[in-house]
Parts: sequence; C-alpha cells; structure tokens
Amino acid sequence: MLKAIVTVMLKKGIFDPQGRAVQNGLESIGFEGIGSVRVGKQIELTLETKDRAEADSSVHEMCDKMLSNPVVESYSFEIVEA
Repeated sequence: MLKAIVTVMLKKGIFDPQGRAVQNGLESIGFEGIGSVRVGKQIELTLETKDRAEADSSVHEMCDKMLSNPVVESYSFEIVEA
C-alpha cells in the first residue's frame, strides 16, 4: 500500500484571513519579525495500490475534482510507502 500526503494552499495573491489572524496572534504574544503567514491543509490518503503511476494519476484526479479548488488553491503531493 501507498500513502499520499497532499498539501493544499491558497494561491499567491489570494487574501488569507486565517493566516492574517495567526500572524496577529503571534505578534500579540510577543513574536516579532514575521513577514507573513499562510494557512493551508494537509490530507493523508492510504491507497490500496503498489503502482506509483496509478497512485499519482488517482491523486491528481482527486485533487482536481474534490480536494482543492483550482480557482483559488494550488496543491502538491508526495507518494510514500504506507
């Protein structure tokens, strides 16, 4: 079996209110010098295949169809042994 680790982030230029809230919170408790904060999500999928090409193709399709919004988000993923 393989595992896919998918990272989804807002595209550059898209305002990230959650990232801004985290940045403000960090600054309010004394952390200085933070240029910006972006918040995304990480999704782990266990795949019942050993074929990396099949896994790669499936995960691309999952990301395009459901796991990310291609209008405002980008994604990357890594396939590893489960």
